[in-house]
Amino acid sequence: MPQMQILEGIKVLDFTHIVAGPHCTRLMAEHGAEVLKIEPITGDPVRGLPFHKDGRSGCFVQHNIGKKNMCIDISTQQGKDICHKLVEQVDVVVENFAPGVMKRLDMDWETLRKLNPDLIMCSVSCFGQTGPLAELPGYDFIGQSFAGVLDMTGEPDRAPVFADLAFGDVSTGTHAYAAVVSALFHKFRGGGGQYIDISLMDVLFSYHESAVEVYDGSNGKVEVKRSGQHAALLAPLGIYQCGGRYIFIIASRDQWDRLASIIGRPDMVEDPRFANIMDRAKNRGPVDEAIQSWLDKIDDADEAVRQLQEQRVPCAPILTVPEVMDHPHIKARGTVRTVSDPVFGQLKIPSNPLRFSQFPNPLDLQAGFLGECNHEILREKLGYTEHQINELEQSGIIASENI
Repeated sequence: MPQMQILEGIKVLDFTHIVAGPHCTRLMAEHGAEVLKIEPITGDPVRGLPFHKDGRSGCFVQHNIGKKNMCIDISTQQGKDICHKLVEQVDVVVENFAPGVMKRLDMDWETLRKLNPDLIMCSVSCFGQTGPLAELPGYDFIGQSFAGVLDMTGEPDRAPVFADLAFGDVSTGTHAYAAVVSALFHKFRGGGGQYIDISLMDVLFSYHESAVEVYDGSNGKVEVKRSGQHAALLAPLGIYQCGGRYIFIIASRDQWDRLASIIGRPDMVEDPRFANIMDRAKNRGPVDEAIQSWLDKIDDADEAVRQLQEQRVPCAPILTVPEVMDHPHIKARGTVRTVSDPVFGQLKIPSNPLRFSQFPNPLDLQAGFLGECNHEILREKLGYTEHQINELEQSGIIASENI
């Protein structure tokens, strides 16, 4: 008998698009929940993002594996009626429209909780459901801008820079997943349903591990600012060049003693200017010069990393995405997984990072085509006849991709 998955039996109605919301529901699908993804007639906009093969988006595949896809015009009364009937049957609704959209569609919390009092509903947005900015549209980098994240990236005397990856969206989706699962736990203990408000800005602001308390605790006298290749308050902690490549080095406590020995500068251990990691930051010039001088002599990033790792000094080569995908450790842990897709065939995507000892192997899941499960869901969940479904298709209430 197959083992029951960790979220098996949980039913989710998914109104999400792009990355943040879909990442939340992808995690739920990968842990066994039944996720019904509702897309507009034009489809999730992420279907338009690269890489494409025969009109199929690899980006869509990555963020939507394991979901059953419906395509409904929910601006129509018939479309709303279908969704309302589905809401009565599910445990969770997740959406990431701009605040106000779900209310205009009669899909807001106050409406849906009347249909299903035990419902858990999670809204994911850039700024949250309340506050002066709430109704503004926003994306990952907009949230990073308002959360003070972009101001912390780049060289101190130059414009801020941004990393071209959606860590805000993905991490917010993961926070949403954690919140939904926590709410399910509360519900199963008799606490009932509830509404969850998750914002990118809140999540991103929480990544300031010291800047907030440093500024407030010093009464505004100390402000952590972007510092380029090296940390502002600690040293050594930063990026160094070696043999045409870059490596990251961190050394605190006894790691500094070992590093000083490796680079041939044991005298620095006894120097009071370098007594601790913060003192070394105040006198970072000699520290960085000594490390860089050693790296210039080595002139081989792999050899430098080997020597540092041998003495357990935290370090890493700064790898490209292809180098990461080919790394033996990444392969051993299954950090990259291969999914089977009807169009792409075998396609590599990032694995689900949540690991459970009782569920060591990922489910064999695929991403759906637009409207692929219209007939199945309407027939099996809501009891529609084929004649009724055909009428919905002919009137443009539902649609599907030619597959």
